[in-house]
Amino acid sequence: MTSQAMGEQDSVVVEIQIAAPAERVFQALVDENQLMQWFTDVSHDAELWQMDARVGGFWRFATKEGEPGVNGITRFQAHGEILELDRPRLLVYTWIANWHDHPDKATTVRWELTPGAGVTHVRVIHGGLAEQPVARKDYSGGWIGVLANLKKFAE
Repeated sequence: MTSQAMGEQDSVVVEIQIAAPAERVFQALVDENQLMQWFTDVSHDAELWQMDARVGGFWRFATKEGEPGVNGITRFQAHGEILELDRPRLLVYTWIANWHDHPDKATTVRWELTPGAGVTHVRVIHGGLAEQPVARKDYSGGWIGVLANLKKFAE
């Protein structure tokens, strides 16, 4: 798995290979019940996941109270709108989160899935982070954990 900051620190990019078909991985990204199972962390258990997986659809999640926090927030909430969806290769949505340095400013999360021989290459690009230095630093490690959870779940 690789993680890097790109574009004048505007984006965090994380990549991983998952030994599962792209459709299986994609379904884990858009199904609320599956998201509740893997898009969580022992320090911040998921409390809610909603996903209207269509262009123009709305998504949101919330966690239970946990530690450690980011920017003083210990109960995370995020939401956004689906901008692009090309099953099973692409999912793009805005990401507005209460723990950001500027919680009213939208960032963008882009999931790119590339099928291969028995594997799916997953690339996540979280952009729009130039003015979110604390959140960007947290995402540099946070997305690695998210993708590790996805890998474990999908395989």
